Amino acid sequence: MKHLATMDETPTARQKRVWDKSAPSYDRQIAFFERIWFTGSREWLGDRATGRVLEVAIGTGRNLPFYRPEVTVTGIELSPQMLAYARRRAADLGLSADLREGDAEHLPFGDASFDTVVCAFSLCTIPNPAAAIAEMRRVLRPGGELLLVDHIGSSWPPVRAGQWLLERITVSAAGEHFTRRQLPLVRAAGFEIVETERLKAGSIERIRAQR
Repeated sequence: MKHLATMDETPTARQKRVWDKSAPSYDRQIAFFERIWFTGSREWLGDRATGRVLEVAIGTGRNLPFYRPEVTVTGIELSPQMLAYARRRAADLGLSADLREGDAEHLPFGDASFDTVVCAFSLCTIPNPAAAIAEMRRVLRPGGELLLVDHIGSSWPPVRAGQWLLERITVSAAGEHFTRRQLPLVRAAGFEIVETERLKAGSIERIRAQR
């Protein structure tokens, strides 16, 4: 019966289960990749976020130390277990961030509620990234900015081939994609691209876009 229930899961329910299970070990695992692969990305986000900030898929709150003191932070996270770690981190930092459980594809906020929307290393696992980006645009005020950082398909063919092979395991096991690219989806959603760069053999992309 358990096997049948798992097979009947929606993609969103599966992601919630996967991240709940990963929560206790997530910080330890991600720290290694941040040293060698994601270097400087959280600082990049924190330097550009202004005003009322919404972080989508805030995870364990690893971006929280990098936001400037004058911003107000709201975070949304699908996994309650990950969210518990984010709340603990916010408390340790003395931040009064509003951290809530919720789905990136159905953000529980009104139109034009935020000045900046941030999403880091999460669109690679969100089941419908186009829907999530459309929601991010909806909750941004006119002129507000979207800040994205994620791993994407490398611009170097040997690395991209390895990513494609890795996806044969990670997509079915955890819903994690390594060859997705968010930039075309951001453009299709109607954003104006302000700044973009690719790093680490083109496998990390940073995007700053305006509504």
